[in-house]
Amino acid sequence: MTESFHRSGEYENPYEGQQQAPVNPEWPPPPAYSPAPAPKKRNRGTVALLAAVAIVAAAIGGGTAYGIQELTGSDTVASSSTSTNVVPSSQKGTVAGVAKAVSPSIVEISADSNAGSSTGSGVIITSDGEIVTNNHVVSGASQIKVTTNDGKSYSAKVVGTDSKKDLALIKLENAAGLKAATLGDSSGLQVGDQVVAIGSPEGLSGTVTSGIVSALDRDVTVPTDEDQGQQSPQGDGWPFEFGGRQFNGDTGSDTTTYKALQTDASLNPGNSGGALIDMNGNIIGINSAMYSPAGAASSSSDAGSVGLGFAIPINTVKADLAKLRAGATD
Repeated sequence: MTESFHRSGEYENPYEGQQQAPVNPEWPPPPAYSPAPAPKKRNRGTVALLAAVAIVAAAIGGGTAYGIQELTGSDTVASSSTSTNVVPSSQKGTVAGVAKAVSPSIVEISADSNAGSSTGSGVIITSDGEIVTNNHVVSGASQIKVTTNDGKSYSAKVVGTDSKKDLALIKLENAAGLKAATLGDSSGLQVGDQVVAIGSPEGLSGTVTSGIVSALDRDVTVPTDEDQGQQSPQGDGWPFEFGGRQFNGDTGSDTTTYKALQTDASLNPGNSGGALIDMNGNIIGINSAMYSPAGAASSSSDAGSVGLGFAIPINTVKADLAKLRAGATD
């Protein structure tokens, strides 16, 4: 039902439309002042319920917070369903601006295992040291060392892995005050969008390259075996399959295939687990594989970027975060 109200002080003429003498009504004096009643103390349970509803609404709405680590925790994963401007307006749309804004959120990862050592990259997603990377970077690792952009070193532990999506979540020990990256929305990407990649190819930490989104939904196959993911001391590259052909070694019998973003931004061994970023500074993918014409017998020193790189869409990562945080190891 629609109700109609008149502003206080207005006079309504019931004979509107008829010829009437002017009317000058006398308004009654205002009522005596009485203080407003004191606000009632809100029940603590009601406050908690409203807070919980607000948290759920924020997560569903995809605003500035993708998910809450714990209802009582202070760390959130910064996420955006739109294009948040992480880059200062004075440098918006520039590679230099993206690099300056996002590089503090990208780390180098060194993992040791019985199969050898692996060097990769990772993306900080909470200020207390949660980091997303590829499963093949840390798979089977007995020791993990992480170096941040400012040169500080931390030990890290694996929280959860998802070999089917080639994703892993690790957590730094005794870390605080880190700069978390903003996770964007990969569903709105188009072929031709400009992107920036940041990682540690061949151990060269903080390396920045740029390009475009070359294609969407490419099928990429990688191994799920622990020993296949590691890089041996001799430098053999980890294997990868695309278009029915295998590169940098045999993928083995246990593999997984996922839909990937294709980019021509230069990626090399060591970029795995690093960030693919839009021009506003939002993470839109986790770099995971590169195409190289090197054959199975070739070492990674013979492999190089030919403008065919692949990244796991960030929406896949966000959908997997709860599982990873719960300690999944499949």
